[in-house]
Amino acid sequence: MKHVSILLPAGDVVVGSIEGPHKVLTQVNDFLAGMGKNPAFKVELVGLQKSQTFTNGLYTLHAARTIDEDFQTDLIIIPAPHGDLAQAVALNHATLAWINRQHAAGAEVASLCLGAFLLAATGLVDGRQCATHWLAADAFRAMYPQVELVAEKVVTDAHGIYSSGGAYSYLNLMLYLVEKYVGRELAVLCAKVFQIDIGRHSQSPFTMFSGLKEHEDEPIKKAQRFIETNFQQRISVEELAALTYLSRRNFERRFKKATFNTAIEYIQRVKIEAAKMSLETSRDNVNEVMYSVGYSDTKAFRSIFKKITGVSPLEYRNKYSKVVAA
Repeated sequence: MKHVSILLPAGDVVVGSIEGPHKVLTQVNDFLAGMGKNPAFKVELVGLQKSQTFTNGLYTLHAARTIDEDFQTDLIIIPAPHGDLAQAVALNHATLAWINRQHAAGAEVASLCLGAFLLAATGLVDGRQCATHWLAADAFRAMYPQVELVAEKVVTDAHGIYSSGGAYSYLNLMLYLVEKYVGRELAVLCAKVFQIDIGRHSQSPFTMFSGLKEHEDEPIKKAQRFIETNFQQRISVEELAALTYLSRRNFERRFKKATFNTAIEYIQRVKIEAAKMSLETSRDNVNEVMYSVGYSDTKAFRSIFKKITGVSPLEYRNKYSKVVAA
């Protein structure tokens, strides 16, 4: 039986990312009991103290153990902090040290959504892949450039260090862990009971691109504004470099440093974001949408659209169009 420690970190947290994993894992035990089998998990809340309040006092959670107690766990689950992420990291030095000690003794570690910021602060994913909520991707890259952020992924597994994408996609990570520890049959059963899409691997269809502008490079901001204002046109890197009075090489270097995207990637993402909005709200067909955002090659447009969103333009429209829904 695996001992699972769901953390109650210092500061505020998304309580659902504590209750949800607890519910899934204890439900697996109930399923196993119904089959006449032993439980797979001993699930405990572990905190800095025995009782902690969250969400402005709305919830009080009681820990079975504190990190000061002498025990060894098999899996640590880090929930999503709520609020200022840098402050959350600063408040949890003792918790991070405990995670590292437990990992050194053999424990695996899983972060849920923005819990990736606490996981990354341990150093355990340096040079490894990690996922988090797409909304926080730029902030994560800025804080942890040594980590390979894969913002499109729902689940990552770096040799027993796990992470999940945004919000309720932590449920996909829980199914992944159930399958890994207990088997496919129980994972599928959980997927059916909790109505979780067990086959979802990408959060790209949910991503809304908004170029990072919290930097001090004014020529690059000028280029970003030009792209976002003129996305209907064909825009070249040479044109942007000339606009900012920079050499192409210098422009491309500074653009990537400031925005975490190459200029070409940024242009594509702005165009595809506009195309997504059109597919959601207008009656234009796919070709009309393609032309409206500055593409003329149908194959290229569909290829770039699927690369960025994970689905084809038609699949995207069928899933998210307000017109189709009406």
